[in-house]
Amino acid sequence: MADPHLHHSSLVMLGLLLAFALVHSGGASLRAWGVERIGERAWRLLFAGVSIPSAVVVIGYFLAHRYDGIRLWNLQDQPWIIPVVWTGTAISFLFLYPATYNLLEIPAVLKPQVRLYATGIIRVSRHPQAIGQILWCATHLLWIGSSFMVAACIGLIGHHLFAVWNGDRRLRNRFGAAFEELKASTSVIPFLAVLDGRQQLVPSEFLRPAQLGIAIAVGVFWWAHRFIGLGATAFGRTGLAHWLG
Repeated sequence: MADPHLHHSSLVMLGLLLAFALVHSGGASLRAWGVERIGERAWRLLFAGVSIPSAVVVIGYFLAHRYDGIRLWNLQDQPWIIPVVWTGTAISFLFLYPATYNLLEIPAVLKPQVRLYATGIIRVSRHPQAIGQILWCATHLLWIGSSFMVAACIGLIGHHLFAVWNGDRRLRNRFGAAFEELKASTSVIPFLAVLDGRQQLVPSEFLRPAQLGIAIAVGVFWWAHRFIGLGATAFGRTGLAHWLG
Protein backbone atom coordinates (compact mmCIF):
# COMPACT_ATOMS: atom_id res chain seq x y z
CA MET A 1 0.00 0.00 0.00
CA ALA A 2 1.36 3.41 -1.01
CA ASP A 3 2.53 5.77 1.70
CA PRO A 4 -0.07 8.59 1.97
CA HIS A 5 2.79 11.04 2.60
CA LEU A 6 3.98 10.45 -0.97
CA HIS A 7 0.83 12.15 -2.22
CA HIS A 8 0.44 14.62 0.67
CA SER A 9 3.47 16.72 -0.27
CA SER A 10 2.33 16.91 -3.89
CA LEU A 11 -1.06 18.23 -2.80
CA VAL A 12 0.58 20.74 -0.48
CA MET A 13 2.81 21.90 -3.35
CA LEU A 14 -0.20 22.39 -5.61
CA GLY A 15 -1.96 24.30 -2.83
CA LEU A 16 1.05 26.57 -2.32
CA LEU A 17 1.29 27.23 -6.05
CA LEU A 18 -2.41 28.06 -6.19
CA ALA A 19 -2.00 30.48 -3.28
CA PHE A 20 0.99 32.10 -4.98
CA ALA A 21 -0.96 32.40 -8.25
CA LEU A 22 -3.79 34.15 -6.42
CA VAL A 23 -1.34 36.55 -4.77
CA HIS A 24 0.77 37.21 -7.85
CA SER A 25 -1.74 37.20 -10.71
CA GLY A 26 -4.47 38.55 -8.46
CA GLY A 27 -2.21 41.40 -7.38
CA ALA A 28 -1.36 42.15 -11.00
CA SER A 29 -5.06 42.28 -11.88
CA LEU A 30 -5.71 44.68 -9.00
CA ARG A 31 -2.84 46.98 -9.96
CA ALA A 32 -4.98 49.76 -11.45
CA TRP A 33 -7.32 49.66 -8.46
CA GLY A 34 -4.42 49.76 -5.98
CA VAL A 35 -2.45 52.45 -7.80
CA GLU A 36 -5.49 54.71 -7.84
CA ARG A 37 -5.74 54.47 -4.06
CA ILE A 38 -2.15 54.40 -2.77
CA GLY A 39 0.05 55.32 -5.75
CA GLU A 40 2.52 53.49 -8.01
CA ARG A 41 5.45 53.11 -5.62
CA ALA A 42 3.40 52.13 -2.59
CA TRP A 43 1.49 49.54 -4.61
CA ARG A 44 4.68 48.06 -6.04
CA LEU A 45 6.25 47.82 -2.60
CA LEU A 46 3.09 46.28 -1.14
CA PHE A 47 2.90 43.80 -4.00
CA ALA A 48 6.56 42.85 -3.55
CA GLY A 49 6.13 42.61 0.22
CA VAL A 50 3.43 39.98 -0.22
CA SER A 51 4.54 38.10 -3.34
CA ILE A 52 8.25 37.71 -2.52
CA PRO A 53 7.72 35.98 0.87
CA SER A 54 5.10 33.69 -0.69
CA ALA A 55 7.56 32.82 -3.47
CA VAL A 56 10.24 32.02 -0.86
CA VAL A 57 7.86 29.59 0.86
CA VAL A 58 7.02 27.89 -2.45
CA ILE A 59 10.70 27.57 -3.42
CA GLY A 60 11.71 26.35 0.02
CA TYR A 61 9.00 23.69 0.10
CA PHE A 62 9.89 22.58 -3.42
CA LEU A 63 13.57 22.17 -2.53
CA ALA A 64 12.75 20.21 0.62
CA HIS A 65 10.38 17.79 -1.15
CA ARG A 66 11.54 17.63 -4.78
CA TYR A 67 12.34 13.91 -4.58
CA ASP A 68 9.09 12.98 -2.81
CA GLY A 69 6.59 10.60 -4.32
CA ILE A 70 7.20 7.85 -6.84
CA ARG A 71 10.43 7.91 -8.84
CA LEU A 72 9.09 7.65 -12.38
CA TRP A 73 12.49 7.70 -14.10
CA ASN A 74 16.13 8.25 -13.21
CA LEU A 75 18.43 9.56 -15.95
CA GLN A 76 21.05 11.10 -13.66
CA ASP A 77 23.65 8.49 -14.60
CA GLN A 78 23.40 9.27 -18.31
CA PRO A 79 26.44 11.11 -19.70
CA TRP A 80 24.33 13.59 -21.72
CA ILE A 81 21.95 14.62 -18.95
CA ILE A 82 24.01 17.33 -17.17
CA PRO A 83 24.86 19.40 -20.27
CA VAL A 84 21.27 19.10 -21.55
CA VAL A 85 19.76 20.15 -18.22
CA TRP A 86 22.13 23.07 -17.68
CA THR A 87 21.92 24.32 -21.27
CA GLY A 88 18.13 24.15 -21.21
CA THR A 89 17.98 25.82 -17.80
CA ALA A 90 20.31 28.63 -18.90
CA ILE A 91 18.13 29.28 -21.95
CA SER A 92 15.02 29.21 -19.77
CA PHE A 93 16.49 32.01 -17.65
CA LEU A 94 16.86 34.20 -20.75
CA PHE A 95 13.09 33.86 -21.19
CA LEU A 96 12.14 34.00 -17.52
CA TYR A 97 14.08 37.20 -16.82
CA PRO A 98 14.14 39.17 -20.11
CA ALA A 99 15.73 42.61 -20.24
CA THR A 100 12.49 44.36 -21.16
CA TYR A 101 12.14 46.50 -18.06
CA ASN A 102 13.97 49.19 -16.21
CA LEU A 103 15.72 47.45 -13.30
CA LEU A 104 15.37 50.52 -11.09
CA GLU A 105 11.59 50.25 -11.33
CA ILE A 106 11.55 46.93 -9.48
CA PRO A 107 12.35 48.44 -6.04
CA ALA A 108 10.47 51.59 -7.14
CA VAL A 109 13.63 53.74 -7.18
CA LEU A 110 12.14 55.10 -10.39
CA LYS A 111 8.39 55.38 -10.91
CA PRO A 112 7.12 51.98 -12.11
CA GLN A 113 5.27 51.98 -15.42
CA VAL A 114 3.36 49.46 -17.51
CA ARG A 115 4.60 49.57 -21.09
CA LEU A 116 4.15 47.72 -24.33
CA TYR A 117 7.38 46.19 -25.61
CA ALA A 118 7.94 44.90 -29.14
CA THR A 119 11.71 44.45 -29.06
CA GLY A 120 14.26 41.89 -27.91
CA ILE A 121 12.84 38.66 -26.51
CA ILE A 122 9.28 39.84 -27.26
CA ARG A 123 10.07 39.33 -30.95
CA VAL A 124 10.65 35.66 -30.10
CA SER A 125 7.60 35.26 -27.82
CA ARG A 126 5.09 37.74 -26.48
CA HIS A 127 5.04 35.83 -23.18
CA PRO A 128 8.66 34.86 -22.55
CA GLN A 129 8.13 34.05 -18.87
CA ALA A 130 5.67 31.28 -19.77
CA ILE A 131 8.09 29.81 -22.31
CA GLY A 132 10.94 30.00 -19.81
CA GLN A 133 8.88 28.24 -17.14
CA ILE A 134 7.90 25.43 -19.51
CA LEU A 135 11.53 24.95 -20.52
CA TRP A 136 12.68 25.04 -16.88
CA CYS A 137 10.11 22.40 -15.99
CA ALA A 138 11.14 20.20 -18.92
CA THR A 139 14.82 20.20 -17.90
CA HIS A 140 14.11 19.62 -14.22
CA LEU A 141 11.64 16.85 -14.97
CA LEU A 142 14.41 15.12 -16.93
CA TRP A 143 16.76 15.42 -13.96
CA ILE A 144 14.46 14.61 -11.03
CA GLY A 145 11.73 12.41 -12.49
CA SER A 146 9.57 12.22 -9.34
CA SER A 147 5.78 12.31 -9.14
CA PHE A 148 6.16 15.36 -6.86
CA MET A 149 8.08 17.12 -9.64
CA VAL A 150 5.32 16.27 -12.11
CA ALA A 151 2.73 17.81 -9.76
CA ALA A 152 4.88 20.92 -9.23
CA CYS A 153 5.31 21.40 -12.98
CA ILE A 154 1.59 20.99 -13.60
CA GLY A 155 0.98 23.79 -11.11
CA LEU A 156 3.75 26.03 -12.47
CA ILE A 157 2.81 25.62 -16.11
CA GLY A 158 -0.90 25.98 -15.33
CA HIS A 159 -0.22 29.29 -13.56
CA HIS A 160 1.82 30.61 -16.48
CA LEU A 161 -0.74 29.56 -19.07
CA PHE A 162 -3.34 31.47 -17.07
CA ALA A 163 -0.92 34.41 -16.95
CA VAL A 164 -0.75 34.39 -20.76
CA TRP A 165 -4.50 34.90 -20.96
CA ASN A 166 -4.65 37.31 -18.03
CA GLY A 167 -1.70 39.33 -19.25
CA ASP A 168 -3.20 39.78 -22.71
CA ARG A 169 -6.52 40.72 -21.15
CA ARG A 170 -4.99 43.39 -18.92
CA LEU A 171 -2.88 44.88 -21.71
CA ARG A 172 -5.87 44.93 -24.06
CA ASN A 173 -7.94 46.75 -21.46
CA ARG A 174 -5.16 49.26 -20.83
CA PHE A 175 -3.77 49.91 -24.30
CA GLY A 176 -6.61 48.91 -26.65
CA ALA A 177 -5.65 49.18 -30.33
CA ALA A 178 -1.93 49.51 -29.56
CA PHE A 179 -1.97 46.08 -27.89
CA GLU A 180 -3.95 44.55 -30.77
CA GLU A 181 -1.25 45.81 -33.14
CA LEU A 182 1.45 44.25 -30.93
CA LYS A 183 -0.47 40.99 -30.72
CA ALA A 184 -0.84 40.84 -34.50
CA SER A 185 2.92 41.15 -35.00
CA THR A 186 4.02 38.72 -32.27
CA SER A 187 3.30 35.17 -31.12
CA VAL A 188 3.17 33.21 -27.89
CA ILE A 189 4.82 30.16 -29.48
CA PRO A 190 8.56 30.96 -29.81
CA PHE A 191 9.72 32.12 -33.25
CA LEU A 192 6.31 31.53 -34.87
CA ALA A 193 5.88 35.21 -35.80
CA VAL A 194 9.45 35.25 -37.15
CA LEU A 195 8.91 32.15 -39.25
CA ASP A 196 5.66 33.39 -40.80
CA GLY A 197 7.11 36.83 -41.60
CA ARG A 198 5.24 38.97 -39.08
CA GLN A 199 8.40 39.65 -37.09
CA GLN A 200 12.16 39.79 -37.55
CA LEU A 201 15.00 39.44 -35.07
CA VAL A 202 17.38 42.31 -34.35
CA PRO A 203 20.54 40.85 -32.73
CA SER A 204 21.66 44.18 -31.26
CA GLU A 205 18.50 44.28 -29.11
CA PHE A 206 19.75 41.26 -27.17
CA LEU A 207 23.08 42.86 -26.23
CA ARG A 208 22.04 44.52 -22.98
CA PRO A 209 23.69 44.70 -19.55
CA ALA A 210 20.82 42.77 -17.99
CA GLN A 211 21.62 39.78 -20.21
CA LEU A 212 25.14 39.74 -18.73
CA GLY A 213 23.50 39.78 -15.32
CA ILE A 214 21.46 36.72 -16.26
CA ALA A 215 24.61 34.92 -17.44
CA ILE A 216 26.31 35.72 -14.12
CA ALA A 217 23.22 34.49 -12.25
CA VAL A 218 23.34 31.16 -14.11
CA GLY A 219 26.97 30.78 -13.05
CA VAL A 220 26.08 31.58 -9.44
CA PHE A 221 23.26 29.02 -9.49
CA TRP A 222 25.62 26.41 -10.91
CA TRP A 223 27.99 27.04 -8.01
CA ALA A 224 25.20 27.24 -5.41
CA HIS A 225 23.53 23.96 -6.38
CA ARG A 226 26.01 22.10 -4.18
CA PHE A 227 24.39 23.80 -1.18
CA ILE A 228 20.77 23.11 -2.15
CA GLY A 229 20.66 19.95 -0.09
CA LEU A 230 21.81 21.86 3.00
CA GLY A 231 19.25 24.61 2.40
CA ALA A 232 16.46 22.10 1.87
CA THR A 233 17.39 20.33 5.11
CA ALA A 234 17.37 23.62 7.00
CA PHE A 235 13.97 24.52 5.58
CA GLY A 236 12.67 21.08 6.45
CA ARG A 237 13.59 21.70 10.10
CA THR A 238 11.61 24.94 10.34
CA GLY A 239 8.27 25.11 12.05
CA LEU A 240 6.60 26.25 8.81
CA ALA A 241 7.90 23.27 6.86
CA HIS A 242 6.86 20.93 9.69
CA TRP A 243 3.36 22.45 9.68
CA LEU A 244 3.08 22.12 5.90
CA GLY A 245 4.20 18.51 6.11
